[in-house]
Amino acid sequence: MANLGARTNGTSQNHIEIPIHANGVDLKTSQGVEESNVNYSQRAQWLRAAVLGANDGLVSVASLMIGVGAVKEDISVMLVTGFAGLVAGACSMAIGEFVSVYTQYDIEKAQLKRERRESNNNRGVNEEAQKEKLPNPFQAALASALAFSVGAVVPLLAAVFIRSHKIRMVVVAVAASLALLVFGVVGAVLGKTPVTRSCLRVLIGGWMAMSITFGLTKLIGSAEF
Repeated sequence: MANLGARTNGTSQNHIEIPIHANGVDLKTSQGVEESNVNYSQRAQWLRAAVLGANDGLVSVASLMIGVGAVKEDISVMLVTGFAGLVAGACSMAIGEFVSVYTQYDIEKAQLKRERRESNNNRGVNEEAQKEKLPNPFQAALASALAFSVGAVVPLLAAVFIRSHKIRMVVVAVAASLALLVFGVVGAVLGKTPVTRSCLRVLIGGWMAMSITFGLTKLIGSAEF
């Protein structure tokens, strides 16, 4: 009976330990999955912002160059205009992103302080982890400016070695279209959306921007004041 009681107690202890151990494993696993999801989400957001910035730079500078080319055949005028658009756009994107992300940083930091006061200043690992997840305005500004510049340099490189005005205009439009297709594919892969639909949206949007800029500039340039 004593041995049976001992075995019963041993079994009882095993039954107690096994659920605790299993729960511990499940908790760690769920935490690992959650952290993995958070990290992937953050990485996807940065990549998506980079694709959008590059797309913005490409469409903006290509439209500027085609618009200027509608009334000026001089290659130097087109290139200077494109370069000015690259610099101005990159600075604008960087400043806008810095202000936006810094505002988000202040809001999230204030929220952390409120949560700490509500939890009676109970500081721990969670708080340090939350601080590490706060957005970095300087990093966001630099990434935005670089992404815009990468897209903007495509039409500049496409036009720099072509002397014929008509051929140059066509090459800029074709290079911009191919780059838009690439950005559309990358955006679709990141967002897990249909590739064809994403490419068509980006491509048609870019064509509309270039066509409208060309048409309005041509109209105003040919008008007599």
